[in-house]
Amino acid sequence: MEPNGIHPRVVKEYTAVIARPILVTLQQSWESREVPVDWKLVNVIPIFNKDRKEDPTNYRPEYFTLVLGKIMEKIILGVTEKHLKDNAVIGQSQHGFTKGKTFLTNLIHIYDKVTC
Repeated sequence: MEPNGIHPRVVKEYTAVIARPILVTLQQSWESREVPVDWKLVNVIPIFNKDRKEDPTNYRPEYFTLVLGKIMEKIILGVTEKHLKDNAVIGQSQHGFTKGKTFLTNLIHIYDKVTC
């Protein structure tokens, strides 16, 4: 359940009906450079892991945020990644937090430099 009380399944099933208002809302948020406070709200629910249910350390937190907030996060991430790539802000040797590159690709890159 989302913080606003609407189940994500409802949003998904009625996408065709609410798509236009959602796009307008996202566009207004983008243009104003402000994210509505409601989009930042989070429901934290403890999820049981194992052992005794009486022990609070046997639970892990699960975070639920609004779908619109998640969509806006993806838009901002995409624009940021495009800007960084187009303007060569991140060098070829940067592997951390770079799409398609991992610790393993970094290790191989370093190994190739050292052994060649």
